[in-house]
Amino acid sequence: MLVAFDFDGTLSDSEMTVLLGEEAGVATEIDAITERAMNDEISYAESLSERAALLDGLRENGVDAAFDRVELRDGAADVIAALSSAGHHVAILTGGFERGVERALEAEDVAVDTVVANRLPIRNGKLTGTVEGPLVEGTKDDALRELAAGVGVAMADTVAIGDGANDLPMLEVADLAIGYDPKPAVEPHCDVVVESMAELRTVLEARGVL
Repeated sequence: MLVAFDFDGTLSDSEMTVLLGEEAGVATEIDAITERAMNDEISYAESLSERAALLDGLRENGVDAAFDRVELRDGAADVIAALSSAGHHVAILTGGFERGVERALEAEDVAVDTVVANRLPIRNGKLTGTVEGPLVEGTKDDALRELAAGVGVAMADTVAIGDGANDLPMLEVADLAIGYDPKPAVEPHCDVVVESMAELRTVLEARGVL
C-alpha cells in the first residue's frame, strides 16, 4: 500500500514559509498569503510564487535557521515508523521544501521512502525570490498517480492524508482520504477526519492499514 502525507499542517504543525518569513521580517505577510491558499481563495502556485518573492535576499544562514525549527508533530514519527514496519511505501508530497522536510525527519531519526517537494534556489548565498520543483505548478493527484505507478501500487491501495486546498487533488483520487484537522473547504472531500496522530493511528488500524 502507498500512504502519502502532506507535510506543513499535517505531519508538522510548522509552516516553512512562515518560519522563513520570520527570519526575513515578513512573517505576517506570508501567513496571510498562506491562509488564503489553504482556504482555496487563491491558487497554490500563485501563493507560493508570492511568498517566495517576499523572501528574496534572505541569507543562507537565515534559511538554515528556519529549517532547523521545522519539527514533526508529536506521534508523527511513530506513525511513519509503524507504516514502514507494516511494509507500506510511505511518501511525503509537499509544496514545502526538501531541506525542511529532511531536517525534521533527521531530528526524529525516522525516514520515508519518497519525498516529493520544492526547492528555494540560492545564488551568492541568498535566496533568489523564486521557487522551483515538481509541486509548484504540478498537482498532488498527478504526483500520487505517478508515484503509485512507479512503485507498482494500484490506486485502490492508496491513502492520502492532508489538510489544505492544495491537498484536495490527492485526497480526491486516493482510495482513502484522511483530513488532518482540515480547512473548511477540504473537510467535505475527506472520508474521515482526525485531529491528532493518535486518532490517525486508530483510523489506520480500524481500516486494516496498521
